[in-house]
Amino acid sequence: MAEITWDGTGEKVFETGTDHGVLYPVSDEGDYPLGVPWNGLTAVNETPSGAESNPQYADNIKYLDIRSAEEFGATIEAFTYPREFAQCDGTAIVNGVEIGQQGRRGFGFSYRTLKGNDTLGTDYGYKLHLIYGATAAPSEKNNTTVNDSPEAMTFSWELTTTPVPIPGNNPVTGRPYKPTAILTIDSTEHTPAAMEALEDILYGTAGSDPRLPMPAEVIALFAGALTEVETVAPTYDAGTDMITIPNVAGVDYYVDGELVPAGPYGPITGDTVVNAMPENGYTFTETSDTDWTVNFA
Repeated sequence: MAEITWDGTGEKVFETGTDHGVLYPVSDEGDYPLGVPWNGLTAVNETPSGAESNPQYADNIKYLDIRSAEEFGATIEAFTYPREFAQCDGTAIVNGVEIGQQGRRGFGFSYRTLKGNDTLGTDYGYKLHLIYGATAAPSEKNNTTVNDSPEAMTFSWELTTTPVPIPGNNPVTGRPYKPTAILTIDSTEHTPAAMEALEDILYGTAGSDPRLPMPAEVIALFAGALTEVETVAPTYDAGTDMITIPNVAGVDYYVDGELVPAGPYGPITGDTVVNAMPENGYTFTETSDTDWTVNFA
């Protein structure tokens, strides 16, 4: 067995920074089909809670220690926020008028932190953080006068989360994984190709919209278990105003945000948007289109 040494060359690792923030409003089906960039991100502070000690006593001694359930929370700080975040912050926008104190829509969120060491600096690597089942609490907005030392107004939101299921069993306990609200992927632990495949999903490509994949898809991606599939465009008959949804293994089609089965759909009465999303265990090829606008004739 080799002797332990400390602080060897290339082993002085640190983390810093935060960038590449993306907001993913949740759909009515509970997934995160479309991401938008979150510019002006200044900080993301993860604040897990729970897992508190609950000691149990017997035979005049501390017999065991039971931990309470753990919860995940976070705080997002930024100079600005996407327009799409208004619905997540309890604001409805009607005719350009913002109506406050409305229902708060859930959302997913992803961001990146840099990982550095003593030889490569922050070029050493990075981590991707994926947050699920988040809701934002009301936050203060402090408006102050412009003076001789002006500063940009900053916003801050506290997030709470509801965990989502994780497939498979824990190899240590042999029991199913507990649901979670946070996944972290370290680029130094995976191949560049695998990281690029995930980032193509998170950030989108020329032919596919950005979206937040569920944990099952992320885990399968890094296990090399995803099956690539090419999407097929729906067809439209202007004579009957019917759309035909293709039957493609591994592909779900949504019409105006609603999951629909393969076959005829309609008749439509106006311009209609059809989106495609991969089922669990599948991913789209780089040449796949994922959205089509059917222009009503």
